[in-house]
Amino acid sequence: MKRARAPLELGVLPQLLGYRLRLAQQAVFRDFAASVGELSPGRAGMLLLIEVNAGVAQGRLAEAMRLDRSTMVGVVDSLEERGLIERRRGTDRRTNGLWLTRTGRVLATRLRRRIERHERRVAAGLSDRGGRVSDHDPIFLSFVPD
Repeated sequence: MKRARAPLELGVLPQLLGYRLRLAQQAVFRDFAASVGELSPGRAGMLLLIEVNAGVAQGRLAEAMRLDRSTMVGVVDSLEERGLIERRRGTDRRTNGLWLTRTGRVLATRLRRRIERHERRVAAGLSDRGGRVSDHDPIFLSFVPD
């Protein structure tokens, strides 16, 4: 029979805004994965950026996503392998423009609907404290565990 462990002492962590924001981010990402699925929040965001910026240069998209170029190449490769985007020669020989494929456009439409529901659910769980956070109140009541 397994013996129950005593809870880990968190010390000052629950009083730190950064710690509580990280817990909230993790909760939001878990909800995103469960309700939106198919792509991570970062990849979904990238797909939606390409949708409204058809032909965007890979380097410009990397800047917008705050990714280094080497990371960007791997992400673009994976989206291309899934048939969601395609690279086309950019305005000059040194750049590639990124475009959604038909499959990518269909997925972007589906993702937008799911993300809107996810956002409404997350927003409903936010604490309405006018930006004030005390040492005793979790910043996001519904998403941060006690």
